[in-house]
Parts: sequence; C-alpha cells; structure tokens
Amino acid sequence: MRDRAASAGKGAVAYTRKARGALVEAVGGLADQAIDSMLLTGERVTSAAEGQRLLTGDANTEALTDTIQRVVVLAVPVVRRLARGARFTRAPWVMVASSSVSIGVSVRTGVRELQVLASLVAHRLEEAAGAPADPRLVKKVAIDLYLHPKRTLDLSNDRLRLVRLTRKWVLSGAFGRKTSKRAARALDAADRLDPDALLARWAATPPGRSDRRIG
Repeated sequence: MRDRAASAGKGAVAYTRKARGALVEAVGGLADQAIDSMLLTGERVTSAAEGQRLLTGDANTEALTDTIQRVVVLAVPVVRRLARGARFTRAPWVMVASSSVSIGVSVRTGVRELQVLASLVAHRLEEAAGAPADPRLVKKVAIDLYLHPKRTLDLSNDRLRLVRLTRKWVLSGAFGRKTSKRAARALDAADRLDPDALLARWAATPPGRSDRRIG
C-alpha cells in the first residue's frame, strides 16, 4: 500500500509539473502572438495617458481567441489542483468557485494591457532609433514593466518572465483580482524610459543567451 501511495504521489507531482509547464508555454505563445500582431499594425500608443484611455474601452482580442481559450483550458485544472492543496481555509473555496469564465476574462484583460504597454514601449524605442524596434527587446521590456513597474530593468539577458506572467494572469482570475492599477503604473514607467540607454544596453546583450522563460 505504501509503495502504491508513493507511486501515485510521484505520478501526481509529475503530472502537475507537466501541466504547469504546458500552461507556461501556452502563455508564452500568447504573449508572443499578442505583441507580434501589435507590432505588425504599425499603430502605436504614444503616451501613458493615451494607453490608459485605450484600456478603459472594449478590448478587441478576437484574433487571439483560440490561443486565449487554449490557455484557459490548461489553466483551469492547474488552479483546481492548487485549490485542493492550498493550506489556507478560504483559498480553496475561492479558487474552486472561480470558473473558466473568470480566468478567461483575466487573461483577455491581461493580453490587452500587455499589448497597449508594448505599443508604448515600441513607440519610445522607435522614436529614439528611427527604425522598427527589435521585437525581443519590446517583449522583454514590456513584460518586465508589466510585472514590476518600479523595478530597474535587467537587460543582461533576453529571458522573459513567463512563469510570473502566467501566475499573474491565471491567479488574478482565480481570486478575482484587478490588474488595472498595476497596468497604469507600468504605462507611467514606460513613459519615463530612457530609450537611448536601453538601446545601448540591449546592443551589448547577446541574443539567445539563455532559455526564454524564467520564474
């Protein structure tokens, strides 16, 4: 019996790791698609104030519907498993009560926030360089600002913080947390960027130096 229990436990851990890995990869693909599609339009957000006005309107994410749905499908069982293992009294009930609808709303909102932020970042970089922005740099800066608006940007590598981005989008939906205030702070931080300094630091960063995702 003990051997069976141990085997079952190991199997559950392996499944959870695999499920989380698949979810993080799906979020990374969604972030890539969202920012790449924005860059291709040529339309740019030119100020934090403009970005905040855009975020108060309806989000148009129809082109990303299938990818968003894939993230939601992968997220729901991960959230439910976390709920069963949660130590806090209220947490399991809050998380189990959350549905694919609430997670879907959170992810769609997060995608729109990231697109608007990335558009402002691209605008600042393109104004400084007089040329199209490097998509890798736009993604790196936008995701880092989105997660930590007040933290100094680390451009020593080109890794993307996809694990934390996944937690932010999925758990915000599971707990019903709003992300609008953090998105506003990220837009303000993008407005204060020194694009010339960023471009110089990025030029010294070797591409593909490490795995594209980090916690």
